[in-house]
Amino acid sequence: MKRFTAFLEQLRRYPSAVLGLLIIGGLLVVSIVTPIMIPYREAIRLWRGGENVWRENPTFAWPVWYNWFTEKDLPATIVFYSEKGDGEKTIERLSANTREVRFVFEFDFPYDEFPPELILFSKAQYTSKQPHVELTWFTPDGREIRIGEFSSSPSASFRFGQDNRLQRRLERATGITGVTAERGLFDDPEKEGLQPLNGTYRLEVTGLLFEEESNLEVTFVSYGLVHGWAGTDHRRRDLMIPLLWGTPIAMAFGLMAALGTTVTTMSIAAIGVWFGGVLDGIIQRLTEVNAIIPVLPILIMVGTFYSRSIWLMLGIVIVLSIFGLSIKNYRAIFLQVRELPYIDAARSYGASNMRIIFRYLVPRILPLIIPQIVTLVPGFVFLEASLAVLGLGDPVLPTWGKVIQDANSQGALFNGLYYWILEPAVLLMVAGLGFAMVGFSLDRIFNPRLREL
Repeated sequence: MKRFTAFLEQLRRYPSAVLGLLIIGGLLVVSIVTPIMIPYREAIRLWRGGENVWRENPTFAWPVWYNWFTEKDLPATIVFYSEKGDGEKTIERLSANTREVRFVFEFDFPYDEFPPELILFSKAQYTSKQPHVELTWFTPDGREIRIGEFSSSPSASFRFGQDNRLQRRLERATGITGVTAERGLFDDPEKEGLQPLNGTYRLEVTGLLFEEESNLEVTFVSYGLVHGWAGTDHRRRDLMIPLLWGTPIAMAFGLMAALGTTVTTMSIAAIGVWFGGVLDGIIQRLTEVNAIIPVLPILIMVGTFYSRSIWLMLGIVIVLSIFGLSIKNYRAIFLQVRELPYIDAARSYGASNMRIIFRYLVPRILPLIIPQIVTLVPGFVFLEASLAVLGLGDPVLPTWGKVIQDANSQGALFNGLYYWILEPAVLLMVAGLGFAMVGFSLDRIFNPRLREL
């Protein structure tokens, strides 16, 4: 306990180590909490879900914090669910078998830009005759605009921007050819050009039900240009899912690869030094051959022709890294340790070879490999991300590299969607920085040649 306390006191002398530990601690907390809050199956369902899962999300939306740094206040997504009691719902019987159901959705629009999309989703229950739905729009300055009408199927949607008749009515009202529904409905007629009118808007949805057992529920979505704390991608997915779940995946891959390769390499070097002779020669020749084998091309080949499973890639990385050049460094240290008096004492009382190797040889250099394990983690994290960027990442798991690969394939930088690449890239850099700062500090503490007086 005293030695551990002394170690912590030494570590506190390095502000970089303290900052690195805070970063690593934060990453580990996220790695533990994320699977609890978002179970694996739910994360995969969300990540691989399509329009049905993310239909209320906008595409290519910036994070909400983007509004903190812009002069214009970009619109956020506004959603009304009639099933959840949003808005006002009234039902009036018109005849023996006909009822009128009316939904009224009121919302404030204080933004400086137009929404990119307006959609009404409907869900109807009927036997033979579909409910008839009409939509009416009321602006803050008292104008009433007829949106359109449609017959609702069990699952239907009315996209304001795709209704040609609505567009023609808005063109006549605004005097601007080619005006979209999203711009025409929010336009301020008192100002020149297209500028959004701030205030309270109202959408009235009127449905006629022609059967006693019929029912109608609707969902109205005014999509925003900003959404969530991480934004959205081309498939409307909330990028917070891969950013959160990418943390435990990156930590697991990096830590397991670093720990597996270092411990295995050190053990092989110790066995080769202790037994010497032919076995040591074989290990050295395998190390020299392995040094010229390119790891990344092999992983690309495996991902292209066999499988892109992240755990298969992890196993291959460990196997190819076992006979790394670090074996020669360990060998040089073990050759010195083997000649120490306490090793001769262990021989004299009849200790077995394996006991001498793992009880006396290996523990001697454990303080030296701890910094190496820590500094190796970022390299393996970057390797996993690199494979994903090359299109060879695990197709199932949401990872940081997969987000960057999607952003690159969709031309995020070309289209000015910088958040899409910057968020996972910053997380990769922060993770690498945290482990590097701690690893370099540990090296200065444990390595006698670097230890400060």
